[in-house]
Amino acid sequence: MSTTVVVLDNGGGLIKAGFGGERDPSVILPNCLYKPLTSKKWLHPNPLNTTTTTTTEQDLTSASVRRPIDRGYLINPDLQRDIWSHLFTSILHINPSQSSLLLTEPLFTLPSIQHSIDELVFEDFNFTSLYIADSPSLVHLYETSRRPDGLLSKAQCSLVVDSGFSFTHASPVFQNFTLNYAVKRIDLGGKALTNYLKELISFRSVNVMDETFIIDDVKENLCFVSVDVARHLNIARKTGNENVLKCTYVLPDGVNYTKGFVKYPEQATRYLVDGDGKENLGGGGGGDREIISQQQPQKPVDLTKNEFDLTNERFLVPEMIFRPADLGMNQAGLPECIIRAVNACHPHLHPVLYESIILTGGSTLFPHFAERLEKELRPLVPDDYHVKITTQEDPLLGVWRGGSLLASSPDFDAMCVTKAEYEELGSARCRKRFFH
Repeated sequence: MSTTVVVLDNGGGLIKAGFGGERDPSVILPNCLYKPLTSKKWLHPNPLNTTTTTTTEQDLTSASVRRPIDRGYLINPDLQRDIWSHLFTSILHINPSQSSLLLTEPLFTLPSIQHSIDELVFEDFNFTSLYIADSPSLVHLYETSRRPDGLLSKAQCSLVVDSGFSFTHASPVFQNFTLNYAVKRIDLGGKALTNYLKELISFRSVNVMDETFIIDDVKENLCFVSVDVARHLNIARKTGNENVLKCTYVLPDGVNYTKGFVKYPEQATRYLVDGDGKENLGGGGGGDREIISQQQPQKPVDLTKNEFDLTNERFLVPEMIFRPADLGMNQAGLPECIIRAVNACHPHLHPVLYESIILTGGSTLFPHFAERLEKELRPLVPDDYHVKITTQEDPLLGVWRGGSLLASSPDFDAMCVTKAEYEELGSARCRKRFFH
């Protein structure tokens, strides 16, 4: 029996890593290498400060980025090996040859990629055993454990909407198994939203096409989901103080400050207007998080050459998830995606699935995401069905926490594939144990 179980939620944007049985991961790390303008070699990003979701003490202006995962799938095993090696030895301080690994893997991963992952785990790092899990089943497991008397636990059924870095899935889960035949996907995630925001800002204001980390920060701090797009478009057309959507973001200059920031933090919540268009600084959910002003320079500096304004970009960017066709993408939006996923299941499951929708993934952190989704779903769902949408405590960590729970269960060792089995049977035979 292994003494240590490493739980690794290996996302396209962030790695969440820690040990089975713990509530939170030991580290959250960008799954990439980067090369700043001041460096000649590729560097490992610092772990994220979980209270700000930004990397600490590093100037990432115009940094080049290399990622081992593209569109959700591992394309560069050598780069992933480098990142994992740094993670295991320098951050977690573990010996893989004395540890088990619980690893998340995207749905519908190709056998050739699965084989590459197994090689990494067993041949490069020599883990004693491996369990491969998919995100929806872990999210379902964690939510049922939180509410043992709730509908999720009684029905053992949920619809997990996972909108992450690479894409968005609507996945029905029944008795802790993801119903693969019913899963529906939109090829849109946080990376696409950041790239779209880069294009909008570069076209209207200043060229930021190389500023991946900075525009990520802009997106996380200033973007929100509009519950009434037409009204917000009218507000965005106004001038002066009447335009409560207008926000100013200051780019780092590399001298006085190395991080961008919102120039007037109170602007970030002015979009919370009531039905009469009057200002209403009511609770904005996750939107109030990370509005940073403490990084503003202490001495007077002329910022006007290094800043840009955002208005309708703030809600048009997350709008992509609900209206991909507006960008010319031949894909259904998230509400239609959910309807199709439910309709692919047995009719007896339909009412329970609509009442057990769980939101997870970083892209669901936009303020009013759940409110807008429910507003759009309600007309599409039969009137005699309830629609209930649950947002996880921390959508970034929900998958990892489910993995931690599974890794601490008494049955976990029996579920794993051991290194000896892998060497005897090979990757393909061992994979059949995971029912994916």
